[in-house]
Amino acid sequence: MAPDADVIIIGAGVAGLTTARALTRAGASVLVLEARDRVGGRTLSQPVGGDVVDLGGQWVGPHQRHILRLADELGLKRFPQFHHGTKVLDIRGERRTYRGKVPSLPLLSLLDLQRSVWKLDRLARQVPLEAPHAAPKAAEWDALSLEEWKQRHIPTWGAQAALDVATRAIFGAEPRELSFLHFLFYVHSNGGLMPLAEIENGAQAERLEGGAQGISRRMAEPLGARVVLSAPVRAVHQDANGVTVHGEGRSWTARYAVVAVPPALAERMDFGAELPATRRRAHTELPMGSVIKMVATYARPFWREAGYSGEAVSDVGPIRLCFDDSGPGGHHPALVGFFLGDTAKAWTQKRAEERQRAALECLARFFGPEALAPTAYADLDWIAEPWSTGCYVGLPRLGTLTAIGDALRAPCGRVHWAGTETAREGCGYIDGAVESGERAATELSARR
Repeated sequence: MAPDADVIIIGAGVAGLTTARALTRAGASVLVLEARDRVGGRTLSQPVGGDVVDLGGQWVGPHQRHILRLADELGLKRFPQFHHGTKVLDIRGERRTYRGKVPSLPLLSLLDLQRSVWKLDRLARQVPLEAPHAAPKAAEWDALSLEEWKQRHIPTWGAQAALDVATRAIFGAEPRELSFLHFLFYVHSNGGLMPLAEIENGAQAERLEGGAQGISRRMAEPLGARVVLSAPVRAVHQDANGVTVHGEGRSWTARYAVVAVPPALAERMDFGAELPATRRRAHTELPMGSVIKMVATYARPFWREAGYSGEAVSDVGPIRLCFDDSGPGGHHPALVGFFLGDTAKAWTQKRAEERQRAALECLARFFGPEALAPTAYADLDWIAEPWSTGCYVGLPRLGTLTAIGDALRAPCGRVHWAGTETAREGCGYIDGAVESGERAATELSARR
């Protein structure tokens, strides 16, 4: 019997749909299978308080060339993230405010922080993007946690606290959970530590009008019925003639398959005996980060009126990171906040009313009591989301990167891999998802 498609793509997030789009343009037939009842993966844009907000990934930056090019091709407009005004730094229970890029820390801590950022960027450039396991000190760094490196090399409490805050914001994880090698690779993949942490010229510089899920929606539209929703994949088997993908009560055949879901979700699929041990280890040792994201909308942007930018970082309370989340030109005033790392784990699956109350109390501590009276509130517990099990990205455990080598990207027979975890540039971001999908499509086009 003729196969259902040249290529079956598992996952209708940005990576999977980028793969499908590129292959279709190259003349291949595709079929995209998605477990959810929607496209978009770890992006989700939905109405809250009368306008659309993002409860998943939402930002793009000027150095993220893959997503910027794709957004332009899809006709998606961008607008700048608001960041003007006073910022809040809530460290050790002391609420501080500052303007500009320099946080309000003691002078010695600021000097130590500047030195540490410079040193981390220098070390990151020693990690090859194609093969982080081939870095000169790969084994040593992979056995070391970021927490251990911090304790050895950063003497001041202020600089340590700043790195902790940045780590939770960037990874949705605690420094003790991160392989130092992976941390350095991630920094290199995204152009440096400060671009990861900043708004202006950084990874949080811009947003997409209508929400980031529009990327996937627009790529899915021309595919029509070739995108099959509510179709979780349970097994992927291959032989000399092709692959058979098994769902719940149905199977599909193709010449090749692309798995475009996080490694932690690929662990749920049966690949038979075809996968090498290194690939199987990648499935079990890249757990997702821990994030709960909330958005509160308001009748007026009271924080802007009081001179605040809407930015806040904290190492106390459930909300560890906050930004202005208003629409273009200040339309639809809103604040977005994040439960991160250990805090997200502590709050996962708690009652929504409890989370809302605790989150709004944090916003009130940052910006004043008016934060307690939103016009609407929504949050998403990504840890409890069954087809993500966390956000933003899969994070290799200590020792994993050197053990698995190039297994994250290397094809296994007729099965190829995509997803932001496999990206060389923009790893962890929407940009990395696009890069990975384009790479997978290029690999398969070379085999046709």
